[in-house]
Amino acid sequence: MKMIRDTDLLQTQIQQFDMMSLFTSPNGIPFELRCYEQDELILQEGERMDAILFLVEGKVKISSSVQTGKALLLLFCEPFAIMGDIELIQKVTVQSQVEAVERVYCVAIPFTYIYDHLIGDPKFLMSLLTHVTYKLQTCTTASRVNLLASVENRFASYLLTTLQEENEFGKEIRTNNTQEIADLIGTTSRHLNRVILKLSDQGLIRKVGDAIQVVDESRLTEISHGLRYE
Repeated sequence: MKMIRDTDLLQTQIQQFDMMSLFTSPNGIPFELRCYEQDELILQEGERMDAILFLVEGKVKISSSVQTGKALLLLFCEPFAIMGDIELIQKVTVQSQVEAVERVYCVAIPFTYIYDHLIGDPKFLMSLLTHVTYKLQTCTTASRVNLLASVENRFASYLLTTLQEENEFGKEIRTNNTQEIADLIGTTSRHLNRVILKLSDQGLIRKVGDAIQVVDESRLTEISHGLRYE
């Protein structure tokens, strides 16, 4: 992690996402701009966080370890996502591993300042509540889809979800990597490749390099049975 000492760039990022509107009295908040390089760990499970992070540029991958020693891929996040809300309120260690997929910039506010000055701010707390409930909804829905639907249903749901307009906190659960898609929808890459080949042969999708393009959205909607990862 590198601290960026560029006041103009920091103010540009704050203004771009209208961050001042998140607080009742924003004057005096010690915002910091932090940079993480591609593949760098931003947060690691079990560590203590020192600040809440607002993702303002780049893309991160969030995963959680399981008892087998493997990592369960949960979602991808793009701006304007918030990291550290659970750790701030519950005062617990980091709950999920966060890795930079590409160069990432985050605006940070130290926990110490929040506990001293912002923990009673209703606008700030409402922003955190809105975001954490959205994350809960996203993860709960994804779990329900993965448990109840076939791989073909899940993949169609995944494709249609990534076509939707981004929500208030940016795009989540989005990737073009086949192995990562398989991990997200709870299957193997071999099984997913068979489904991709089948849908391609039917003319519903087209694979161009690493990207998958939707050709027949209406037919995919029928296959998805209306389920979405959102």
